[in-house]
Amino acid sequence: MTSVVTAGGISVTIRGVVVDESETVLDRLVSDGVPGALASRNAKLWGPDAAPLAAHRLGWLGLPETSRYLRDRLAGPAADARDAGLDRIVLVASGGTALAAEAMCRTAGCDLVVLDTTDPHEVSGVLAGDLDRTLVVVADDGVEGESLRRVFGRAFSEAGLSGAELARRFVVVAEEDSQLAQAAREVGHHLVLAEPDVDDRFGALGARALVPAALAGVDIDVLLEEASRLAAALRQPYDNPALAFGAALGSSALGPRDKLVIADLGSGLAGFAAWAEQLVAGAMGKDGKGMLPVVVEGVDSPGFELADDLRRIILGRRPDEPGPGREAGVSVAGPLGAQFLLWEYAVAVACRVIGVDPFAEPDTGQSRESTAALLRSEEGTAPTVVRRPPELVEGAVELHAPEDALGGAQTLTEALGTILEGVEDGGYLAVLAYLDRSADASAAGLRPLLAARGAKVRRHPAPVTFGWGPRYLHTAGQYHKGGPARGAFLQITGAAAGDVAVPGRPYSLGELQLAQAFGDLRVLRSLGRPAFRLHLRDRAEGLAQLTAALG
Repeated sequence: MTSVVTAGGISVTIRGVVVDESETVLDRLVSDGVPGALASRNAKLWGPDAAPLAAHRLGWLGLPETSRYLRDRLAGPAADARDAGLDRIVLVASGGTALAAEAMCRTAGCDLVVLDTTDPHEVSGVLAGDLDRTLVVVADDGVEGESLRRVFGRAFSEAGLSGAELARRFVVVAEEDSQLAQAAREVGHHLVLAEPDVDDRFGALGARALVPAALAGVDIDVLLEEASRLAAALRQPYDNPALAFGAALGSSALGPRDKLVIADLGSGLAGFAAWAEQLVAGAMGKDGKGMLPVVVEGVDSPGFELADDLRRIILGRRPDEPGPGREAGVSVAGPLGAQFLLWEYAVAVACRVIGVDPFAEPDTGQSRESTAALLRSEEGTAPTVVRRPPELVEGAVELHAPEDALGGAQTLTEALGTILEGVEDGGYLAVLAYLDRSADASAAGLRPLLAARGAKVRRHPAPVTFGWGPRYLHTAGQYHKGGPARGAFLQITGAAAGDVAVPGRPYSLGELQLAQAFGDLRVLRSLGRPAFRLHLRDRAEGLAQLTAALG
């Protein structure tokens, strides 16, 4: 059986047993009046405890229309940038904002440098670029954003800029009464006010993501028009693709298929899967519930095979069309602007189905607090989470593990096999790389290698996810700590050849990065999660060794 729901340029295809599994959930959503209530921004949809926060987080439903003012609002900053020859846009942001803007620019073929990292190698590489052509958009008021804003301010000053000329090198996107907005006004930065009723996770079509995309050359009116065409269908109980998709996600999470494996098959939406990953993990992963999103490289990649605990989804081609991946249960197709709204609506619906608050982040603060504690206690020295020597050293790779956790493994290959075998049934392995996304890009290739090795050493292969640190702290980090307690974690850190001081702060970017890595590792271990750390004494050599050990 195949069900195809099409409206507003979006097509959601649900195939096989997923149709039957989601039909009861869909009928209940309709009978409860969820489509109309959500379109009317009823904050009580997720229960009385969630209502106070939800009342201040539903502005995303109106963004396809309310964000249209940005074209005129950005006319001044854009003209100033053109007149000054500033055509290199650097975005300092985190979480959904960074991922949404990156997807917009990659899909449109526009250049945008996204910095959602504290890795000193990556930041140094960006600073070594054409600063005379650089405009920095700051849309993050956390410790990462503040640190990078200070670093760029110093770099511009050292390049000879001062006063109003230096101030115009920044565009700040922040809420009206925030410290970031206040700081921007004090020094004369261009300030664009962010919506007070939209959070980062559900704000793909809000100012924080659209401003950098527009400055980089994306036609945001097209994105908003795409979303508007779908918005007209969201009140409908039937012929509503977002509602049908939400029912499919919710019914899967209620049952055994609580891993959402996402593969792109000709969607043309570059980078979109990473944004969807943060939405699903962060909104649904709490109170011991949720869906684990697993982004794979393609339908032929390790980890996309049929398994009892996986719900497979394709971005692009319908699963009943000829070609690879046709046996997958769900596919979604449509333009980028509409896809953002589709997934936000569907995930909000799925959260109602499984009984969690989509807007709360009850567990993300633990890692922030642990990071801050490490920075305070280790001032003047490199933060550390353990003082014991590594359990295993092979070439450029150190493996740090809880005592006796490696079962006597003597080689890196044996140790990685032991880690994979130790993932509990129904669990997953998350690879968390605190490295340079550009220079150390080969680290992402460890995900399919680990998934393939797991299929050999386990009777029931465990899904393997990959995330860059500290990016994942703002994306899947909520799920890691608040979702079902079945994860195992393999963190990767690397020696830094150089560092970047943070002006006005007693720590460098390298020390901040280590504090973030060790702070999260400390929290995971305190929760009883199996957590290991690979430290690369030489990054390039260490990654080559890991690839060889798995290949």
